[in-house]
Amino acid sequence: MEIYKKDKKVRSKKLKARVDLTAMVSVSFLLIVFFMVTTELGKPKAIEIGLPDKYPGCGGYGGCSKGTEERILTVLLDDNDRIVFYSGFPEWSMDTAKFLNYGKNGIRQELFNRNKTILEYSAAIGKPKNGAIVIIKPSKKSNYKNLVDILDEMAIAKIETYTIVNEFTPEESKLLAAR
Repeated sequence: MEIYKKDKKVRSKKLKARVDLTAMVSVSFLLIVFFMVTTELGKPKAIEIGLPDKYPGCGGYGGCSKGTEERILTVLLDDNDRIVFYSGFPEWSMDTAKFLNYGKNGIRQELFNRNKTILEYSAAIGKPKNGAIVIIKPSKKSNYKNLVDILDEMAIAKIETYTIVNEFTPEESKLLAAR
C-alpha cells in the first residue's frame, strides 16, 4: 500500500539576489565624460574688436584714435557672387565703395594691399601687430558658399582680425539696393 503525501508542499531554496552594477557605473561615467566634453566644445568663442568711439566727446568717429578708421574694412556680400568693399565708416565711405569679385585680382588683391599698407603704417607708429580689421556682412541674398569663400580670402590675405555681422546700416542697405 502506498501512501501519498497530499498536503505537503515542496519548497525551493531561495537564493540571495545580487545585482552587478559594474556595467551601469561604466556607462554612467562614459555619459558624464561625453556631456562634459560636448558642452565645452559647444561654447561659442568670440573676440572683442576695438573700434573707435563714435560718440561726441571723443571728436566723432575716430577722433580719439587716429588711424583706426583706416584699419576698418567692410565687406558686404550680396547675391550672384557680388562683393561691395569699403574702408572706414559707412557715412564717409559710400562714395568710394568698390564692387569687386572673388579671386586673385578681386577682393584678395584689395585685402592684401590694404593689409600691407596698414601694417606698414602701424609699424611706423610703433604698433607693428595692428593689422586690418575686416567686418564681413553677408546679406540675406548671399549664400553659404560666399561666406566660405570670403573666409578663405581672409586666410590667403593673412588677415588675422575679422568678424561676421548680420546687421546693416541704412547706408549699406541703400548701397546694396542700388547695385
